[in-house]
Amino acid sequence: MKIDNGWMWMIGLSLLAISGCISVGPNYTPPQLDPMDAWHQNLDGVSDDGSSTLQRWWTGFDDEQLNALISLASTNNLDLKTAASRIEQSRALYGVAKSESRPTMAGDGQATSTRSSSDSTAPGASRNGELYQVGLQMGWELDLWGRVRRSKESAFASLQASEETYRDLMTLLYAEIASTYIEVRTLQQRILYTEGNLKAQSETMEVTQKRFDAGLAPTLDVSQATLNRARTESTLPPLRQSLFVAVNSLSVLTGQRPYALADALSSTQSIPVAKGVLSVGLPADLIRQRPDIRKAERDLAAQNAQIGVASAELYPSFSLSGSIHLEGVQVGNGMSTAYNLGPQFYWNLFSGGRVRNQIRSEEAATQAAFHTYEQVVLSAFAEVEDSLSAYANETDRVQSLEKAVASARESVELVTGLYKSGLSEFENVLIMEQALLAQQDELAVSRGQISINLIAIYRSLGGGWDFP
Repeated sequence: MKIDNGWMWMIGLSLLAISGCISVGPNYTPPQLDPMDAWHQNLDGVSDDGSSTLQRWWTGFDDEQLNALISLASTNNLDLKTAASRIEQSRALYGVAKSESRPTMAGDGQATSTRSSSDSTAPGASRNGELYQVGLQMGWELDLWGRVRRSKESAFASLQASEETYRDLMTLLYAEIASTYIEVRTLQQRILYTEGNLKAQSETMEVTQKRFDAGLAPTLDVSQATLNRARTESTLPPLRQSLFVAVNSLSVLTGQRPYALADALSSTQSIPVAKGVLSVGLPADLIRQRPDIRKAERDLAAQNAQIGVASAELYPSFSLSGSIHLEGVQVGNGMSTAYNLGPQFYWNLFSGGRVRNQIRSEEAATQAAFHTYEQVVLSAFAEVEDSLSAYANETDRVQSLEKAVASARESVELVTGLYKSGLSEFENVLIMEQALLAQQDELAVSRGQISINLIAIYRSLGGGWDFP
């Protein structure tokens, strides 16, 4: 049956008109989870009204050096730079997916020279031939079933997921910098306490030596005092090594060579303490704030669109294609025009179950992505609860340690005075000096841990980026 050009164009225009009206596969609906009404752990000085934002939580410590470190890391950290490059890669892939909905055009050409055998050439005919051709080829897939649209949908969701990965890395990075900075200040405080006790124990050792020289104390007192001082002195190298490692970590986190921050952090400063009221918001806010939850949701959206991409292979694909060429058998003798244009279709009628199995595979992957999303949400809720509990319990602990340090300091003064007066055994002095050092060290660690636990709250809430 002969189809004239008019009918051919009507078919093509009809396909073009309905292109974009149908998208096979399930439309994406964001998952709806039922969060808790409130957090289980109640804290003093904590608000749950969500009025305060968490974007720049580190400024609550009122520490200019901490602020400078985070600012430096935001521009120099290599992991952040890598994540930014991943965003550009995803953006480019999204551009690739968008390009599939647009017509394509390619130029081609050839110049060939042929010579046939004498046996295949008619008598008197030329055995030599030449062909010159130049032209354009064009094609446009009509997205009748939404394959291209689903591909674009998936690529765009993947782009958004890469952006959330960047934000999640920011959240983790800023928390790690702040925690490591707190660790530096805590180690400096522990070293300061140890050096102070070392000085006091040196004075005690001098007292025992003088009493021994005066015949008022046995050699055992001098030996025990020397032992006590040496044992205290032996705790300094591990503390200094830990400080060295922490400074190196901060240097690398800010994109610098190890120990580049040694001079900037050399002076001992107190452990930063946050000021103001912490706003933890409501559990429902967490889904909006945490980048890892947002990423998991975007991963789910991207995977859901892949079901439509696979489903489109069940249906015929239509396209408009054509070409136009100028052809000639000899340069300079004129060129003739040849063209073809019209709709085409391709339909995979049998594939041995490949297409339907591919669809089932994408559906299973989407279900897995949904369960991953649920797990990320549950883990996020648990992290907030754990960090709130840790902060509350450490706050109670530090109050007890402050009392213990005060009592230990007073006991050392009293027992030392009694020993000098000959009213107490030197063993009591040793016990109380060791207790004072242990309690002061625990107090420094606990104070640092309070700030680190507070940072963990900020991190678990998703603070550290400008969420809407």
